Amino acid sequence: MNSIYHVAIIMDGNGRWGLKNKNSRNFGHKAGLDTIEKILKETIKKKVKYLTLYAFSTENWKRPKQEINFLFNLLEDFLIKKTNDLNKNNIKLKIIGKKNLFTPKLKKVLQNAEKITKNNKRIQINLALNYGSKSELVNNVNFLKKNNKTITEKNINNNLYTKNIPDPDLLIRTGSTKRLSNFLLWQLAYTEIFFEKKLWPDFQKKDYIKILKKFQLLKRNIGSI
Repeated sequence: MNSIYHVAIIMDGNGRWGLKNKNSRNFGHKAGLDTIEKILKETIKKKVKYLTLYAFSTENWKRPKQEINFLFNLLEDFLIKKTNDLNKNNIKLKIIGKKNLFTPKLKKVLQNAEKITKNNKRIQINLALNYGSKSELVNNVNFLKKNNKTITEKNINNNLYTKNIPDPDLLIRTGSTKRLSNFLLWQLAYTEIFFEKKLWPDFQKKDYIKILKKFQLLKRNIGSI
């Protein structure tokens, strides 16, 4: 039976769910937070050490400004209310992606949450915000060249946002879309991928458990026979 150390999730379908249920994409984003909490609880229960959530990509800046502002306000409020709870529950939060385009307030809230939880060991949540895998790799290679370091797999691994974190064992994408959307392209080289039809707010604990069980029973050759 395969062990699970790291689960990555592309939480797709919030906006579509909101339009379908209340004619508001923002309503869907709010509902998506409830799903995150449910899935986090189950991930902890299964003793998985890393959970990486794709929350906002570098391409998501193309969305309407009103929706972007709502998303970031939602995140701010969530972290202001929940950071102490994360800390009490021994949960570490790490932001992967560039913080440079965020408001000073959001930057401060993110940095504060990372600082308060940095020594926690139960589980690490990697929240991908303003994240794009292509830019991560380009910046990585440029950094190595600038510092006269050889471009090797080891050196690239040591300069990723996910440095010292094992690559995801499995990736789940909800929302019936079958693509990676510029997410962890290097890290997903041998990750098992599960595409789920349900929109993220409809994704339940039982759906998650079913996927985890399927993964555990897979025969993973990783290039061998």
